[in-house]
Amino acid sequence: MTESRRPQHADSTIVGQTTFVRLADAHGAMCFDTAAMRSILGESCTLAQAQSSACTSRARALLEGVAEQRFETVTQRGGRGAVRFFDSALGSLVLRSYRRGGLIGRWVRRHYLWIGESRTRCFREFHLLQQLAALDLPVPEVVAAGYVRKGLGYRAELLMRAIPDSRPLAQHLAALDSAQGLSLAAKLGQLIARFHRHGIYHADLNAFNVMVDGEGKLWLIDFDRGERRTPRSAWQQANLQRLHRSLLKTAPQWATAGGATVEAFFAALVQAYQRSMADPAGGSGPV
Repeated sequence: MTESRRPQHADSTIVGQTTFVRLADAHGAMCFDTAAMRSILGESCTLAQAQSSACTSRARALLEGVAEQRFETVTQRGGRGAVRFFDSALGSLVLRSYRRGGLIGRWVRRHYLWIGESRTRCFREFHLLQQLAALDLPVPEVVAAGYVRKGLGYRAELLMRAIPDSRPLAQHLAALDSAQGLSLAAKLGQLIARFHRHGIYHADLNAFNVMVDGEGKLWLIDFDRGERRTPRSAWQQANLQRLHRSLLKTAPQWATAGGATVEAFFAALVQAYQRSMADPAGGSGPV
């Protein structure tokens, strides 16, 4: 993708079984999967018709409308309040509105300095999630991503399908006894090893970015600032230690008298992780 302002246009790319359509004009750019595009622009809309300024404007207005809570019923949850869940004709969706944290976030909440489309937070996470899905790793399914430029900055959103009947690890552990907790720890160790063998760096691996669905399957979410790296022990161990600190911090929520302790949970996780890293075929398969 070039990073200069360009005339209105649309193109498409295929990732796995999903076709993504890219719409762009001088104000910003969006990528939608074809189901989302037809829902927004009409079932009969073709790629040629999607080139029109009216279609691009409608698509951008929808994404901005969701971000501003003007579209359907929105429930705000988690983090800095930047992630919202809502129902739509496409099913249950999750919207991430990228927002700054820390000291600078007190003055500049939603805008980032423009340094090119390929460096936008939404498209970096969008493309990484596509790669992870192609590797058959358990991550949220992307529906759309887009940014809008304003002066020297931009604001961005990412739309994903919600993981059905899921809750964060920190909440799920509270309902488990010690044996169940240690079994889940081993599954999580194997899962993290799968990501690490592919060189997947998660910038914020914590007890709220690991999800457990209704069937007990584990998922990783929130790949903002994540990336593919050459597999190396230093960053891999840093990932594990980040999770360890999160487990310690969230322990009052789940480390009950009948459940696994933080250290027992983490020890079982590391043991399974190391075994899986040393012998990928020796694990129990995908988790």
